[in-house]
Amino acid sequence: MSIHRATLDGHLIAESDRTVSVEGNHYFPLEDVVAGTIGRSWMRSLCFWKGVAGYYDVTIGDRVVPHAAWTYRHPSPLARRIKGHVAFWPGDVQVVEVT
Repeated sequence: MSIHRATLDGHLIAESDRTVSVEGNHYFPLEDVVAGTIGRSWMRSLCFWKGVAGYYDVTIGDRVVPHAAWTYRHPSPLARRIKGHVAFWPGDVQVVEVT
């Protein structure tokens, strides 16, 4: 079983052995995200097969990375397995497999 970890500047944002991989992104269950590290953003986008994405800002200490995470609150039936999950943009947020 693989465990995936999301970090920002070496600080843990999320860790889970229940991520869902879609299009090269690991979606973490929201309950596996460290409390206080993500907050809703105004940003939205549309994916033709997953639906409308809502974004989160990621915060560690004084550092805020706008729109660095996203979720599909009401995904299409094709993407129902990522409901209640959040993914992180590569770059500032590092997502790695740890086992």
